[in-house]
Amino acid sequence: MDLGLKGRKALVLGASKGIGLGIASALAAEGVDLLLAARSAEAVEANAQKLASEHGVGVKAKAVDLADPASVAALIGWARDEGEVAILVNNGGGPPPSGALGVPPERWTSHFQSMVASLIAVTDAMVPAMRSNGFGRVLTVASSGVVQPIPTLAVSNTLRASIVAYMKTLAGEVAADGVTVNVLLPGRINTDRLRNLDKARAEKSGESIEDIAKASQAEIPAARYGTVEEFGAVAAFLSGVPAAYVTGSIIRIDGGLIRAVGG
Repeated sequence: MDLGLKGRKALVLGASKGIGLGIASALAAEGVDLLLAARSAEAVEANAQKLASEHGVGVKAKAVDLADPASVAALIGWARDEGEVAILVNNGGGPPPSGALGVPPERWTSHFQSMVASLIAVTDAMVPAMRSNGFGRVLTVASSGVVQPIPTLAVSNTLRASIVAYMKTLAGEVAADGVTVNVLLPGRINTDRLRNLDKARAEKSGESIEDIAKASQAEIPAARYGTVEEFGAVAAFLSGVPAAYVTGSIIRIDGGLIRAVGG
């Protein structure tokens, strides 16, 4: 299937590793020129060189700290200077595990900045050009916790739910201009973050990481963790021309993990 993406430009946040890199790789394979951003300048620059070499597309990189409004403003200025972005991938790290009670106020504030306010700022800056051009794609990576809250990730559940609400509202405002806005919900995708969560559970329970991972995978109907390549393939399709009628949706990429019917 021709996704109609060759020569378009994408800004991918959190592109140093994991899901962000998986999405960037899938877009590059479709001929998309890339602007990659992440906290690690070294990692994101290395990824830019690799993807440019492998796929023959234009790739540039910039370090950004989503917790720092000044850094986010610099990213927005850089992206605008590089040309009009047709595809925006909002993706960032999550907070450490915690329950709902006893979270210090400053932790809520800090993570709200990086997980919500900064993503809104970047989206608000990129979408006007998409509307003017009659084509745009906004993809936001959230978490299965917005549909089925994860007991040990209260901060993530709460803040990601707020960015989902923003994106759903935005989708209705820009759909008639050819801009789609969708949210991707990873289940248990085999990334560093998932492995770190398994490690934390192992340390808390006294079990081995291998046993924790085995039990975790047993809860998934697909009986395994997903891959970043599988995640990236879904993102690439939603970025394409054939997906023009899919907007305001929450797409689960979870191997059947989420048991709720709605959402």
